[in-house]
Amino acid sequence: MKVKFSDIDNAFDFVSSDSSFMNEAFLSRDTGAIHFCGEFVDEEEEAVPDDIGDPERYIKIPHKNDLDLGERLVGRFVNEHLPEDAAEVAGYFERRGAYARLNDLLRRRGFLERWFEFEQSSCEAALREWCAKNDIELVKE
Repeated sequence: MKVKFSDIDNAFDFVSSDSSFMNEAFLSRDTGAIHFCGEFVDEEEEAVPDDIGDPERYIKIPHKNDLDLGERLVGRFVNEHLPEDAAEVAGYFERRGAYARLNDLLRRRGFLERWFEFEQSSCEAALREWCAKNDIELVKE
C-alpha cells in the first residue's frame, strides 16, 4: 500500500494530541485511507468501517508514547543539552503540566527552538521506521 508521509504524520499528530489515548486512527491495508476515531470527529462526515479493529485489514496508527517519543525523548534531549537540569525536568513528569514547565525552562535557557527541531526530527525518523516495519510504502508528496 502506498501512502503520503504527510497523511501518516497528520494521523500520528491526531492520535498523540490526547495523552489519555482518546483519539485513534487506522490505516486501511486495502486502500491506504486513514480513518479517524475520537471525541471531536464528526461521525457523519467520517464513516468508520464496522471492521476497523481487524488487524488483517487495518493498521492502528501509533501514539507518540508507543514509539518512545514522550518522556524518554525529553530525557535524551535534556541529558545531552542541559544535564544540570535533568533531575528538575524528571520531576516535571510526576504531575500534570510537565510540557508547559519544560517549555518554560527551555525558553529561559535558550533551547526551545532546538528542542522543537530535535522533537520533530526524532518523530519523523521514528514514524518512517514504523512505516518500514509495517510495509507501508511512502510516496512523494
